[in-house]
Amino acid sequence: MTSTALSGANPSEHGGAATAPDFGDTRAEFQALLSGCGLYDLSWRTKIAVTGGDRVRWLNGMVSNNVRDLAPGRGVYAFLLNAQGRIQADLYAFQRGDSLLVDMERGQRDKILQLFDHYIIADDVEIVDISAKLTALGLTGPESRQVLERAQIAVPDLAHLQFAEVSWQQKTITLLHSGEEAHESWQLWVAPEHAGELWDALRQAGARPIGTAALNLFRISRGIPQFGVDIRERDLPQETGQTRALNFTKGCYLGQEIVERIRSRGAVHREFTAFAVEGTLPEPGAKILPGENEEKEVGEITSSAILPLPAGDRPVALGYLRREAAGKDLRAGTAKLRPASMPLA
Repeated sequence: MTSTALSGANPSEHGGAATAPDFGDTRAEFQALLSGCGLYDLSWRTKIAVTGGDRVRWLNGMVSNNVRDLAPGRGVYAFLLNAQGRIQADLYAFQRGDSLLVDMERGQRDKILQLFDHYIIADDVEIVDISAKLTALGLTGPESRQVLERAQIAVPDLAHLQFAEVSWQQKTITLLHSGEEAHESWQLWVAPEHAGELWDALRQAGARPIGTAALNLFRISRGIPQFGVDIRERDLPQETGQTRALNFTKGCYLGQEIVERIRSRGAVHREFTAFAVEGTLPEPGAKILPGENEEKEVGEITSSAILPLPAGDRPVALGYLRREAAGKDLRAGTAKLRPASMPLA
């Protein structure tokens, strides 16, 4: 992204790239995501083009969701697993007609490319990082559609993870209805040389620049696990609660046998859970214990935050909880925990 997007903030590392943590007021930025329109740089994500005659069959056999039956202009969220069914990465796959586009955090790029390369045996598949040719901006919040329209960007009727090419300032850009996490959440895929101009146009149309600190608060408030933070390489897909990443009718893929075995048995021992916190906010990695005096660990905290809500600050956390501990009094450090429904804000 250009310096235009980073003005007013000191860049920091996020998702493997330099980003703006804030634009001077994280609380106001978080509020924009909840009740206005937040604009953010997505250049910390990598885009990979997958081409070749075997691309659909091959990628469908690599990931946990159904790529084979994707119509042009549609996408899915998926996991990349190992043979033991453990999550190695998460990604989005989009059907662009003459190619598949794989979108991931830049910090996962090298590992995913290494795994992809390892499993291309005699397949007609070519993989190219096109991030230097295609970047993205994000918009989230209930006023996002109006901001797009004020910026002279037509908004077609798109389902979640559906995209279409639209015209803007005599340029063709791609508009993606991105958000399972929020109904009004969009991405604009654009050539990097036009990203600064588009950023300025969206700001002038009423979007508020958002840094990664507010984006992380919003992620936690929606109960969305992040790979490398809440999802680790030891975790199983069903433990994360992200059933949107799984398809049980697509046939064989790497790690499918373990996923199907868990499904047929009907349960996992622990589940990704959101918590309301009473007391001192527990740090990620804090162990969850039952009752006042018991010391048997029943879970762990993976993310925590104090959400700056209009009605007052609300401490919350995400983590994993063993099924047998549901309904018990819980604590982490000196704080009391109570499982909470999502979203948390």
